[in-house]
Amino acid sequence: MADPVARRLDACLVTAAGTIRDALLAVDRGAAGIALAVEEGGRLAGVVTDGDLRRALLAGASLDARLAPHMTTVFSFVEQDQSRADALDLMVARRISAVPVLDEQGRPVALHLLHAFVAPVQRDNWAIVMAGGRGSRLAPLTDTLPKPMLRVAGRPILERIVLHLVGHGITRIFLSINYLGHLIEDHFGDGSAFGARIEYLREDAPLGTGGALGLLPGPPVAPVLLLNGDLVTGVDVGDLLDHHARGGYAATVGTRRYVHTIPFGVVERTEDRVTGLEEKPSLEREVSTGIYALSPSTVRLVEPGTPITMPELIARLLASGEAVGAFEVEGDWVDVGQRDQLARAREGG
Repeated sequence: MADPVARRLDACLVTAAGTIRDALLAVDRGAAGIALAVEEGGRLAGVVTDGDLRRALLAGASLDARLAPHMTTVFSFVEQDQSRADALDLMVARRISAVPVLDEQGRPVALHLLHAFVAPVQRDNWAIVMAGGRGSRLAPLTDTLPKPMLRVAGRPILERIVLHLVGHGITRIFLSINYLGHLIEDHFGDGSAFGARIEYLREDAPLGTGGALGLLPGPPVAPVLLLNGDLVTGVDVGDLLDHHARGGYAATVGTRRYVHTIPFGVVERTEDRVTGLEEKPSLEREVSTGIYALSPSTVRLVEPGTPITMPELIARLLASGEAVGAFEVEGDWVDVGQRDQLARAREGG
């Protein structure tokens, strides 16, 4: 799972062979309004809410009655490889306040709570999302729609990013726009419908992947997040920001392990003599994910209206002896830059 909201999961567990009293104790311990009834071996057999238990008692069941007849055995859940956005969509659609996360064996490993999405710990950090690109490699899909507004699982990519940020307590969000930017403004407005304060950084001419930092209305007081607007990711931005702060870095680059398999036999030779032959070798490198945490001093390096790419900005920091951190992005991450990547995102990674 990319970043499940796990809240006292063990406290919510009860044996499926237990009693109503056992389930009431689990509901009280877990403070999540739900108990998860597990079989021997840990597989989730059913769920029971505090409402289910109240109804059972009002119907005359005793506290020592068997739980099994009163629990729901056909229940909503998400799998470990599904994102927070998937869990939120499910809870909103089914009008439920909690949904368990199950592993491949059907065992609960975490619990998503709706209130954790709606009222997360608030952060002072700003986020800047780069959403002004043309997306020419995805034409004709992007002839009339900005690339970040392409839909994945029924929701625009950019909306998924905004909701993900809000879910991590980041509510002041700047969207850097250029190509068909009015469509993005029409969709998000001031951000209030998405639980955020959204402002727009309008690039009259392309400024590169870092130039929008110079368009901010004022200097930030806390590290900012900068991320590309065409990412489908479940990165734990809270962990990223905490890692950045602990390291005292001028910038932190979100990284990902990338493996490329050469589809041919690779020949090693000295002049006209073959010294080795390796069949379809794989090369593994660390790549940038297009997700950064930047300290206020780094943001101030970008002059208003001055084009600059993020690799150029990172190179400046390194050349001046500044510390630049790395944070490995785990779980979901798809850079939707080409048709095959868009298809992969739409298929769930």
